[in-house]
Amino acid sequence: MVRVTLPDGTPLELHDGATALDAAEKIGPRLARATLAAKINDLPADATTVLHDGDRLALLTWDSPEGRDVYRHTTSHIMAQAVKRLFPDAKPAIGPALEDRFYYDFEVARPFSPEDLEKIEAEMAEIIKEDLPVTRFELPVEEAIKLFDDRNEPYKVEILRDLSDQSELVPGEKVSMYQQGEYVDLCRGPHLPSTGKVKAFKLLSSSGAYWRGDEKRQMLQRIYGTSFPDRKQLESFLAVLEEAKRRDHRILGPRLDLFSIHPEVGAGLIHWHPKGALIRHLIETLWKEEHMRRGYSLVYTPHIASDNLYRISGHLEKYDAMYRPMDIDGENYRVKPMNCPFHIMIYQSQTRSYRDLPIRYAELGTVYRYERSGVLHGMLRVRGFTQDDAHIFCRPDQLVDEVSDTLDLMKFFLNTFGLDYQVYLSTRPERSFGTDEEWTVATDALKETLERAGVPYTVDPGEGVFYGPKIDVKLVDVLGRPWQGPTIQVDFQLPQRFGVEYVGSDNQTHHAVMVHRAMLGSMERFVGCLIEHFAGAFPLWISPVQVVVLPLTEAQNDAATELAGRLKAAGLRAETDLRNEKIGSRIRDAELQRVPYMLILGAREVENGAVAVRARERGDLGAKPVDEVIRLLCEEVSTRSLTPKV
Repeated sequence: MVRVTLPDGTPLELHDGATALDAAEKIGPRLARATLAAKINDLPADATTVLHDGDRLALLTWDSPEGRDVYRHTTSHIMAQAVKRLFPDAKPAIGPALEDRFYYDFEVARPFSPEDLEKIEAEMAEIIKEDLPVTRFELPVEEAIKLFDDRNEPYKVEILRDLSDQSELVPGEKVSMYQQGEYVDLCRGPHLPSTGKVKAFKLLSSSGAYWRGDEKRQMLQRIYGTSFPDRKQLESFLAVLEEAKRRDHRILGPRLDLFSIHPEVGAGLIHWHPKGALIRHLIETLWKEEHMRRGYSLVYTPHIASDNLYRISGHLEKYDAMYRPMDIDGENYRVKPMNCPFHIMIYQSQTRSYRDLPIRYAELGTVYRYERSGVLHGMLRVRGFTQDDAHIFCRPDQLVDEVSDTLDLMKFFLNTFGLDYQVYLSTRPERSFGTDEEWTVATDALKETLERAGVPYTVDPGEGVFYGPKIDVKLVDVLGRPWQGPTIQVDFQLPQRFGVEYVGSDNQTHHAVMVHRAMLGSMERFVGCLIEHFAGAFPLWISPVQVVVLPLTEAQNDAATELAGRLKAAGLRAETDLRNEKIGSRIRDAELQRVPYMLILGAREVENGAVAVRARERGDLGAKPVDEVIRLLCEEVSTRSLTPKV
């Protein structure tokens, strides 16, 4: 007999040769049907893996992220098999599972058409119907290379040769392969027991993608898809996807005249149009006022600096996203990838006492980082962006309080915009500076702050920055999608590298502690997130145009112009639409521009000192006195209300 232990400590006795799936069967037929794969001794494994005495066993179902990954990874193999059946000359590259979908890259003679995707879907349905067993086997790396060479699959060969060249495989070591019917793939696994386990799937799109993200390499064709255990979940996901397309900031931004990107200037470089710049200005004004109210000092720093600065900071050694240097008077300069070394220079411009601390410098600082062209995405992944950056210099005994205050400031901003969030504690990465003790102290300070504030968090191992651990916050929009946002980082390393010191009460010098933090992330990403969160229908206080006055006929033009003047005098951003168009057409245009309020003036309204109010999402609100409307609009703006007051 074989005895294994379940995650709750319960022992389970099985016959010799039993698999993880057999264990699920013994627990119950419902669990057996739901089991997709397993973790044996904390390592992922197929459900058909044979168990040994003393193994720790966890069964993976759709309810776990690992189970969903297995499900979608197998679906990507089914798709690759379908592509090979329909396009025998296709050369598969890689096909991983993502958070809510999967993809597979292929070298093919031409891009895939929508009709091709329909044919591939139909062939996938046949493969699922065939219910082919998905079996794992191993080959020595040399034999695996020959197998894929014979099959004319150069990308698999390259992966295997790279593994050998990088000494990740010792001579004669075996690699894992998976086979379903005639299809064979190089893969670590695990996978579903058979293709018939996949119940509902959909291919979403296809696009070009450079091999290994390198624009100097072969352009491949990538097919995205998703899969679910039932049709209802798939249809729900597709509905959210359609809504996400409707909210896409890359479409809404230009349509609402907020921003543009120009190939003549370069990819990943945002041009803010007047309306987008106004939104940014209003957010930045709130940001500056709130920071100064909380004891921060505003600073401005240069956009370039000598390599010497980045050599001291460690960015030249540890940071890969810096642009190449430019020669100025025989010395190398670079555009800045971050603001922290510059703030250190300001701190060091005079001697600091322990009584001076904490010192808080805040800057809306524009930085430049290299991103591969394949990952650039509207305002969300760019090459030049403005961080809402700040650095706090404090004593060790002030650290927890400073991080706690920073967390409180973050909550203020996110609540102001009505954004939910998820919190992650990112720990020490492989490439880092400092001692274990310093990292422990810094990490414990972040943990203590989160726990003291009662903020739930998830540990994200190895995702800290090279100089310290961090709290990462993901904004969650109205569709439940996470966006990278605020970050709070504790740093013992840069103060040591730069000699950032203060004179203590003992009259000795001590290294200060730095807290790096951004509350919104970057203006580009944050505004892009807001565009999608609100579908371009911004709250009144940041709407570029807050009110449009619409005369019913030409006879009310003068009254409309006068009313717009009153609105502007009250501090509201108002426009008139005096075009010789039907009122329905002008209302529709204002709604397409996501204007929050339309005030309509006919002869009766002019005579009674009233306006017919129409709201963006709520439609006709009826006639109201002008003075009352202006008062309520001003109240809605001054309170930064997320709900209408009119």
